[in-house]
Amino acid sequence: MSRRRRLRALVHKESIQVLRDPSALLIALVMPFILLFLFAYAVSLDVKGVRFGVIIQSEGPASTDLLAAFESSEWLDVRVAHDRRELEPQLLAGDIRGMLVIPADYEAQFATAPRDITLQLITDGSQPNTATFVSNYALGIYKTWLASYPGDEMGMPAAASQALITAEPRFWFNPELESRRVLLPGAIAIIMTMIATLLTALVVSREWERGTMEALLSTPASTAEILLAKLAPYFILGLAATVVCTSVSLMVFEVPLRGSLTALLLLSIVFLLPALGQGLLISAIARNQFIAAQIALITGFLPAFLLSGFLFEIESMPLPIRALTTLVSARWYVEGLQTVFLAGDVWCLLGKDMLILACQGVALVLLAVWFSRRGLDE
Repeated sequence: MSRRRRLRALVHKESIQVLRDPSALLIALVMPFILLFLFAYAVSLDVKGVRFGVIIQSEGPASTDLLAAFESSEWLDVRVAHDRRELEPQLLAGDIRGMLVIPADYEAQFATAPRDITLQLITDGSQPNTATFVSNYALGIYKTWLASYPGDEMGMPAAASQALITAEPRFWFNPELESRRVLLPGAIAIIMTMIATLLTALVVSREWERGTMEALLSTPASTAEILLAKLAPYFILGLAATVVCTSVSLMVFEVPLRGSLTALLLLSIVFLLPALGQGLLISAIARNQFIAAQIALITGFLPAFLLSGFLFEIESMPLPIRALTTLVSARWYVEGLQTVFLAGDVWCLLGKDMLILACQGVALVLLAVWFSRRGLDE
């Protein structure tokens, strides 16, 4: 039998086996509904040391003193630029969460017509909680600075200047600051990580327990062919679960999708490779359903929930933890989903996420093949 026919036959056998297993269908198609509704409600988190940009286009004592007030804040990690084009790419990439523009005529307006001064404050609405904090921090710093600024030098009392100047913040990507629009794309990543990892870890470890896996590995089919055949039906199930989650998010919770469905599906397809590969690796190591479930929970769900940026700001984490997050596949999936849902098809960002996910997926599948062969030799 040729390799292609053998692989097709194995995939057919595994697909029938999955269809006869109600627990797998329950996990893949029902659990996303339950989890998505649970994740639709979230908590807000405080942030500190947020990266923030100040674009200073004015040269003078007032603007310089205002910049110093922002730089001395412990809540903001300030980056200074003289042209907004220097900081806009950083805001798009999520390197900074907001920026304040001090216009070129700030000194003149501040001295002669303080009623007409308008400062532009832009924050990243894809992280609503962070955007709110950044906005409040910036306005608080500005008002505190304005109140303490010597008003007689400007020809008017400081308190009067504070009342006359109005700052109008603007939130990009999520103008209404609805947390659901950000949380639900992240929730899809958490749900898919758990489902994909659990599905393959539990089902394949069950075969190891029953001894049917050894029987399969002793056939002329190679270990890679057997594992690929096992991945195929769960890959389809995982993709179906992604479509279900996305449909519920769009139709029930009315989360806008500014990118294309093609980009969303392509990103999800690439993500399923490391998620399913991780489950295969767990089953090859554990070979016991109970142990496999525990390992899947510890190595799959918990890192995805805590270290993906879904709830907790990665930039606020200590450096060793930030380095650890780069190994978590869900981090790149969350980042990619938020880009597709909120910003659109920004392929320079999506391409980086997909490349990292693909590399992680290949590494995990190769490790699963190696551990399975090693187990057969033992």
